[in-house]
Amino acid sequence: DHGDSLELCKSCIEMGFSSVMIDGSHLPYDENVALTKSVVDYAHQYDVTVEGELGVLAGIEDDVVAEHHTYTEPEEVIDFVSKTGVDSLAISIGTSHGANKFTPEQCKRDANGILVPPPLRFDILAEIEKQIPGFPIVLHGSSSVPQDEVATINQYGGALKDAVGIPEEQLRQAAKSAVCKINIDSDGRLAMTAAIRKVFATNPAEFDPRKYLGPARDSLKKLYMHKVLNVLGSNDRI
Repeated sequence: DHGDSLELCKSCIEMGFSSVMIDGSHLPYDENVALTKSVVDYAHQYDVTVEGELGVLAGIEDDVVAEHHTYTEPEEVIDFVSKTGVDSLAISIGTSHGANKFTPEQCKRDANGILVPPPLRFDILAEIEKQIPGFPIVLHGSSSVPQDEVATINQYGGALKDAVGIPEEQLRQAAKSAVCKINIDSDGRLAMTAAIRKVFATNPAEFDPRKYLGPARDSLKKLYMHKVLNVLGSNDRI
């Protein structure tokens, strides 16, 4: 995920991966095209599919860092897809990496004082669908940051302030479009961390990993069952 070089993608292909993701979105457009095409040219020799990225997502994920986001320009997608030959395209329409996807200044607060993030740019998504109808689209940085998990983490010693994510109803709307893959990572981290913190706080003598990783695993399973059934709509689909 978010490979940053041809060499890294090559190593993944040599390890047997059936698909790779090359992220040149932080580069100037022509350099992004060149890097992505080099990965596609290599990967397709081995029947490995390639996901590229156009538009910059803010936030931090592993070694990919961006302080600002840039929405994908719909008028660039035909050129990018045709020149690179990618099999799917990650776009930027307002999602962001991490548990703090937006600053408080970017949000509104509801009656309960909870931050409400700016809506996704479905107008950009619709225009991209017009430009490349039926082409597989990907959304990164799509965790919803469940507030109950955030509250549990903070209750038991955490310090997650103003953590807010993408509303699940907006992700459900996106899943009904050309978006075929929605990346969710922070939600799983939050669910596991909340469960582990609760065990450590309520039973500080516990040292058996099975006793705190078990509840964490159960919490993670519950979270992703909910995502598959109620958000992504991907249950019973191949």
